[in-house]
Amino acid sequence: MAPSMVTRFAPSPTGLLHLGHAHSALFAWRRARAAGGQFLLRLEDIDRARCRPEFADAILEDLAWLGLDWDGAVRVQSQHMDEYRAVLDALTSRGLLYPCFCTRAAIVREIAAIGHAPHGADGPLYPGTCRRLPAEERAARVARGEAYALRLDTAAAMAAAGPLTAEEEGEGAVVIDPATLFGDVVLARKDTPASYHLCVTHDDAVQGVTLVTRGLDLKPATHLHRLLQALMSWPVPRWHHHALLTGADGKRLAKRDAALSLRALREAGRSAAEVRAMAGFSD
Repeated sequence: MAPSMVTRFAPSPTGLLHLGHAHSALFAWRRARAAGGQFLLRLEDIDRARCRPEFADAILEDLAWLGLDWDGAVRVQSQHMDEYRAVLDALTSRGLLYPCFCTRAAIVREIAAIGHAPHGADGPLYPGTCRRLPAEERAARVARGEAYALRLDTAAAMAAAGPLTAEEEGEGAVVIDPATLFGDVVLARKDTPASYHLCVTHDDAVQGVTLVTRGLDLKPATHLHRLLQALMSWPVPRWHHHALLTGADGKRLAKRDAALSLRALREAGRSAAEVRAMAGFSD
């Protein structure tokens, strides 16, 4: 019988964990343990330029020191690129992805020329330049070896999926609108063969995650992830987005805040119980 609740913590090994990570991990771990469910650990290491093995090792060490245990093996995304490629192929075969040959500089220039380009969760939305290219031109440019990213035709995807909602704890059903928030988002590019959005949604489905817990900064991503779930007929979890921890300056914690890393706090003599309390979870 499948557990009633499955949560996960999915950091990227691009630096040392800090108090904000501890809060997120403890939140998911406690929810799972209180429900008699499972807590999973996943390493999201698809960013080949920034991810490093020593940070992956440090994540495991720091979480264990903090008192967290996890169920099953750690899932490492870089070991599953063939699975993400299969998802991209499935979406392409349905006409829902298209090659985008625009460089970042070209996109910036085009958006500047528009003057009042619509903005989404990550800034100005892509104006859809390559979506309007004839199929013959796309094929010819790919055949010539031009570099391209793969973008989701979000309007076509929403037409295929139909109206969608996501179940957010404390809010209920939220109407999904990825076109307004993300436009035609990139799902793969040369330096990152599959995007965060595609990988995390695929992995949540494969691992049977029933409650996605993460920071409020990632709440807009739910709109895109819910759409991908519908397109791929993946199971749909519930979501809970918790408040972000901030430093003394009021800014949210980041990996550059070395003094507040779990490693630095431990080396300064803080106990695991003290750090759990600093992260918002006193024993």
